[in-house]
Amino acid sequence: MINSSTSQNLSITQSGAVARITLIQPEVRNAFSDEVIAEITAAFTDVGSRADVRAVVLAAEGPAFCAGANLNWMRRMADYTRDENIADAGKLAEMLRVIYECPKPTIARVQGDVYAGGMGLVAACDMAVAVDTAGFCLSEVKLGLIPATISPYVIRAMGPRAAHRYFLTAERFDAAEALRIGFVHEVVAADQLDAKVDELLKALTSASPNAVRVCKKLVIDVAEREINAGLIAATVQGIADIRASDEGKEGVQSFLAKRKPNWLG
Repeated sequence: MINSSTSQNLSITQSGAVARITLIQPEVRNAFSDEVIAEITAAFTDVGSRADVRAVVLAAEGPAFCAGANLNWMRRMADYTRDENIADAGKLAEMLRVIYECPKPTIARVQGDVYAGGMGLVAACDMAVAVDTAGFCLSEVKLGLIPATISPYVIRAMGPRAAHRYFLTAERFDAAEALRIGFVHEVVAADQLDAKVDELLKALTSASPNAVRVCKKLVIDVAEREINAGLIAATVQGIADIRASDEGKEGVQSFLAKRKPNWLG
């Protein structure tokens, strides 16, 4: 039996013990808005609480998995005060926390490019399978911003050494490099993507549900620094500060206006 619900932004389906949350706005490269963030947060909260769900797949439609912030959302953010930026970033931080701490194991099914905030979505999942044509980029510094809110999850996923490079250069890297640095677990041809995801799902759903749940918590509790309220608050303040800075505003405004930022002369 398949249960499903669909909004303008998300499709949520459950087939057997597997729930699938799919981003369905390919026309905007599945970019975030405050509305999308609220829906993703609610979706993961819901499926995470369902007794009959044993695993969750986060997927997307179209050529891009997620391109980060929606342009209309960015336009609104460009005029936000620091307090408004803190409230706004706090909602993104809460979404990532809910995905990361979802009681059920989560798989990111990466069928296309992943940019900026989208990297946080992939990193917050327990595991990630990507097509070999996918590209990855932490593009924030090109806009005068920093990947603050997503950083606890992305650094855990790729490690600090890789983060030093890709946070600072905003280079685009391919799926083979994402695999090499540990950001994704598997890279496959497009026609093998679902088979590989299904292979992981079979392993997850055949294990003890309670053991899987407790094991996930074990990893979170043991791995490096706990992602706690203090760390989350620090990342929220970090992005609010940089968004409200002169270069932050200039970077976003130049991007929206399709011109070079002033630091490029």
